[in-house]
Amino acid sequence: MRTAWWTWHAQLVHHCTHSALRTLSPTTPHTTCRVVLFLGAAWYTGGNSSLFSNDKIMYDILIKNGTVIDGTGAPMTKKDIAIQDGVIAAIDDLSHEIAHEVYDATDRYITPGFIDVNNHSDAYWKIFTNPTLDSLVHQGVTTIIGGNSGASLAPLLTPDMIKGVRKWTDVSRVNVNWRTMQEFFDVVASRKLTVNFGSLVGHSTLRRALLHDEQRALTADELDKVAQMLDNALRDGALGLSTALLYAHARSATREELVRLAQIVARYDGVYVAYLSDEMDGLLDALADVIAIAREAGVRLHIAHLKAVGKENWPLMHQALTALNEAREEGLIVTSDVYPYTMMSAVLYTLLPQWVTDGGRTMMLARLKDPQTRAQVVDAMRDNPQIDLGEAIVSVSPIVKQLSRRKIADIARAQDTSVEDTIIDLLLASNGQAIVLLDALGEDGVRAALAQKNVMVASNGGGYAEKDWQTGELIHPRSFGAFARLLGHYVRDEHVLSWEDAIHKITALPAQQFGLARRGQLAKGMIADIAIVDPATIAQRATTEQPYRYADGVTAVLIGGLFVLRDGVITPQHAEIVRPVRM
Repeated sequence: MRTAWWTWHAQLVHHCTHSALRTLSPTTPHTTCRVVLFLGAAWYTGGNSSLFSNDKIMYDILIKNGTVIDGTGAPMTKKDIAIQDGVIAAIDDLSHEIAHEVYDATDRYITPGFIDVNNHSDAYWKIFTNPTLDSLVHQGVTTIIGGNSGASLAPLLTPDMIKGVRKWTDVSRVNVNWRTMQEFFDVVASRKLTVNFGSLVGHSTLRRALLHDEQRALTADELDKVAQMLDNALRDGALGLSTALLYAHARSATREELVRLAQIVARYDGVYVAYLSDEMDGLLDALADVIAIAREAGVRLHIAHLKAVGKENWPLMHQALTALNEAREEGLIVTSDVYPYTMMSAVLYTLLPQWVTDGGRTMMLARLKDPQTRAQVVDAMRDNPQIDLGEAIVSVSPIVKQLSRRKIADIARAQDTSVEDTIIDLLLASNGQAIVLLDALGEDGVRAALAQKNVMVASNGGGYAEKDWQTGELIHPRSFGAFARLLGHYVRDEHVLSWEDAIHKITALPAQQFGLARRGQLAKGMIADIAIVDPATIAQRATTEQPYRYADGVTAVLIGGLFVLRDGVITPQHAEIVRPVRM
């Protein structure tokens, strides 16, 4: 009789493990299977087997034989991890424990899932067109933060406010059916993203609600309305405020406006994320300005994609890092992020003299069409030796399929015209919407930033699929390779920083600064967002010439205790909208 029962029990184990359990959410207790399995086993053993004693837990998943890097910066250790109901239930030697599923992580590093704090999957519309966000998952990313560079997809007073992202995507194809941040989160949740998503509030998005394309200082009444919109969005769960004072629409913001909005963020214990107004010879002044604003407002500060553009300005990167360290020593909670490349991606009009873009895109295009003003623009560009504009590669524009992968200098030679005139012609032909790739950052500065404890690594990219090469867009390889390049090139190959410090930069550090609860560390009670990495093979495969190639070396990814990547195959699950912990 016991033999017949054991056959039935084995069939039930197979059913529970391979069908029923896999359909349940990470927060659903697997009560039925657990009770039947436990009681049946107890009956079979007469209640005497220690294997099935009341102290023995049947975990959902056991990750065994791996090396744990917990995200805190502590030394790596050989431990196992048990997951129960989407949460880390134990980290220890669990060799005698049992689970419905066991993953062998021999020769692998087990780390918290990576957090990409500077992501544009929202602005690029990828959260809607490609909700699996494959290129990020293949790198071990489990959480992304949108609403960067002053542009968020909510709140919107009117649908045409979405124009704030037109520098990155064709908004004519966009259907907007939300207004508030909460409504936006509900729409995103319905798309069932594979990775967790949180958002900042875009400063330019708020200003466009009242000013549209007009560029000027806000009146007192308008500032009150913008402040109320920000307050409402933060109450809905936004993580903070982002500004991009380099872009034309935001440059007319006054210090009073920025301090007022930053103070609201501080009341919610959010984070103020600043894209600096100048990343060339005015870098240090621009950094000093936002540090002063954050200090006056009493808000946590984060500098987005910190960099010094142009060879003559590369030494400024070291001075900027020193300034940030000094601000921390004086009590300001401030961090920054970099992407691990010397090649940058730039909206083409930002490479023009600033006065050309004053007043917005419409006025910029009018100036470029005027022959006399155009001549002045050409002269001004030639007088600025900070970057070699001819080396810029056309990346994204409405006419990209004709010009993609071509340097500005090559296009100029083919048309028998100057580099400066070619840039102006490209802007006019693309209605001001063009993005270029430019190798303009110093390798020494990138390495110096990576060596700093309070500098994170982020992609400043989006979530793509390999098939997206068919669009003809020449994207920056960071969307497919930023985190893999950090770990494979700068950690394993170049020894710029340790594995423990690198993992801290992309897990616990961003979780702490952006207020993400129960994420960023491997510890009992934390949400089971986990990346499993092969340290011998982790590597970026994407290149400038072939950017649509998934990274190697991330063998598995779990989000909320469910496998979303295993053996190179993505299994989409429904991730979460992440909201901050309000102190």
